[in-house]
Amino acid sequence: MEAEPENCPGVGTENAGKSSACAGCPNQRLCSDPNTKLEDPGKALVTEAMREVKQKLLVLSGKGGVGKSTVTTLLSRYLAHIYPEHNFGVLDVDICGPSQPRLLGVEGENVHQSGSGWSPVGVDDNLCLMSIGFLLGSTDDAIIWRGPKKNGMIRQFLSEVDWGKLDLLLLDTPPGTSDEHLSIVSYLRNDTAPETLQALIVTTPQEVSLLDVRKEINFCKKQRLSVLGVIENMSAFRCGHCGETSEIFPAKTGGAAAMCAEMKVPYLGVLPIDPEVTKACDMGEDITSINNSTTEALASISQKIVEGLKML
Repeated sequence: MEAEPENCPGVGTENAGKSSACAGCPNQRLCSDPNTKLEDPGKALVTEAMREVKQKLLVLSGKGGVGKSTVTTLLSRYLAHIYPEHNFGVLDVDICGPSQPRLLGVEGENVHQSGSGWSPVGVDDNLCLMSIGFLLGSTDDAIIWRGPKKNGMIRQFLSEVDWGKLDLLLLDTPPGTSDEHLSIVSYLRNDTAPETLQALIVTTPQEVSLLDVRKEINFCKKQRLSVLGVIENMSAFRCGHCGETSEIFPAKTGGAAAMCAEMKVPYLGVLPIDPEVTKACDMGEDITSINNSTTEALASISQKIVEGLKML
């Protein structure tokens, strides 16, 4: 007999609410009983709020510390810069660790509310951001919430923010494959146009990171979420003084390229460790004014993302 899956089988599968992983889940009864399966009213609200958002891209990572938030910042800045005629948005879904306000240089800004909902904070003329970081009294405040409250906040961000017309919304998610990820996918999935929601996965070269990324890819497969590609972050460090390149996190098993070939997902490229870019992100400065190997690699990756999304 085949072993039960170790994680959520997905709400649209035969084992929904019936596997061992479903034990203790507050939605187990709704998932398993066909007579009580109800459509979440929040999904209709999200669909209405997102009707003018053409593409959504989930930025995922199997583990923390791989630079997922930094990659989100780099991509949003770069895309907004090279496509000024298009509109982009960033949603910081990392409820307990919101970092996008600092990285995008809008820390301390206030969110305004109107009849059409919360207005996201403008970063550039064609780039906006929404984060729980804007709603905290202090940057040192801790979010100590259980899953249902975090999921409720995510639904509010998706349904009560006036995003307006966006060509692409990037969602910076927390590490792992848990409540937040299931909520986001269930709210944003459009079965009539599944290509409007895709995943971008960030990893580092070492095997401990790649092991978790494999889980993330399997999560996407279980949730019928297309993987646009994998970015290998912090692949090497090039010294600005001597010009020598060092592998800080050596790839013992071939790195992300070998893993992508094994799991049959696209490999988008590498981003090096760059002190200049890191400093710019810490200060909330625009990285598009930097011209070095990192921005050259970012240009190549961004082009592949645009081609994969078929949005521009």
